[in-house]
Amino acid sequence: MASVSTAQACRVPPERLAKGVVVRTGDRYVLAVLPASRRISRADLKAELGENFALASENELEQLFEDCAPGAIPPIGECYGLDAVVERSMCDQPEVYFEGGDHATLVHVGQTHFVELTGSAPHALFAAGG
Repeated sequence: MASVSTAQACRVPPERLAKGVVVRTGDRYVLAVLPASRRISRADLKAELGENFALASENELEQLFEDCAPGAIPPIGECYGLDAVVERSMCDQPEVYFEGGDHATLVHVGQTHFVELTGSAPHALFAAGG
């Protein structure tokens, strides 16, 4: 869990560090945004998406996020033309942090701005653990 290491190194509570996980469905990519302290519940995300999915490969991620360092995917799908879904627990955080496309830049925003950045992405319960 590289995201948890980032949170610890930056002294940020891991539940406030948003990570983006890209999944591939039959015909599209979806950016799942969840706290660094949690992992995807496959059954819950499948129910939200309405179809099976697989994690995007490293090669696919390099193509989708050409301007980002490997493993530093910003949780803002709209910037990359991706549909997104946001774990509802992220909305309970008064402030949110996320990597800005590299492993040296940590973006810090208030909850209102995080909601604006994630646009019209649906909120759902799909995270496990933590």
